[in-house]
Amino acid sequence: MKEYKYKINGMKFNVAVGDVDGDFVRVEVNGTPYKVELDDSQKSKIAPVAAPKRPAAAPRTSTGEKIIAKPTASSGSASAVKSPLPGTIMSFNVKVGDTVNAGDTVCILEAMKMENDVHTTNGGTVKQILVNVGDSVLEGNDLMIIE
Repeated sequence: MKEYKYKINGMKFNVAVGDVDGDFVRVEVNGTPYKVELDDSQKSKIAPVAAPKRPAAAPRTSTGEKIIAKPTASSGSASAVKSPLPGTIMSFNVKVGDTVNAGDTVCILEAMKMENDVHTTNGGTVKQILVNVGDSVLEGNDLMIIE
């Protein structure tokens, strides 16, 4: 899906445009899915999306076992705090340079008229905050980087 950010009458919208299916396009606005019908003048401008290619079979050892990459734990690696659900950033409990522990609440996200605490999965130092108070975010969007 291609993602776009719009600001209409002061309100921010995250719009993701997906696959074309005949005369319809799948669109998500702030995490809410819609099926949008194309206007006749737009139908000739959009080419249908090809089906995704299947991944190749997993590589195997000479004995036939699958080769599986195991994650490596490195103490100095950066990790992103991700939005657990679509919503609007209400406030931050940390700033760049603050030290946090795993499980600390770093910001408050409003979703469906409820305030939700967003927690870290790793401890470290806040290196970068990627969104602002009032921004609309989708599930899985990176909110900040912790190193």
